[in-house]
Amino acid sequence: MTGRGTTILGLGALALLPAGTPAMAQDIRVDRQMFVERLHTDANGRPRRILASAARVAPGDRVVVLLHWRNEGLRSVRGFALTQPVPRGSLPDLRDPAMLLSVDGGAHWGRLDQLWLPTPLGGVRRALPEDVTHVRWALADEIPAGATGRISYRATIR
Repeated sequence: MTGRGTTILGLGALALLPAGTPAMAQDIRVDRQMFVERLHTDANGRPRRILASAARVAPGDRVVVLLHWRNEGLRSVRGFALTQPVPRGSLPDLRDPAMLLSVDGGAHWGRLDQLWLPTPLGGVRRALPEDVTHVRWALADEIPAGATGRISYRATIR
């Protein structure tokens, strides 16, 4: 896993956006940072949570994923959805009510209880947290030129 990544959402990423999103959405820059959440005891014996580099993670570690976005265009962007793949080998914390999920690489979106997957025998089953491939948030109705923001979520390394 890498601790930091940068994505400029271009034409390929526009396929993952809602149909009404204008082409200007390519002006949104997204920087991703990941940190491991560690619990340490301070000098007074009190537990303290700290964020450390996610260069090395192990199963059971909790990571914090920070998504920083900026409209680098000259115009406002409307109806933008911030879409990110779930880091490989992680299980996102699904408690954020604004977070939409996909279990099929971004083709369909909803809350976990709304998503279904096909079974090998031709049936369907409810999606499980382990099935989540992408997360998405709808940003403000209008993102002015130069506007910035941040969204974060937690995940557990499997």
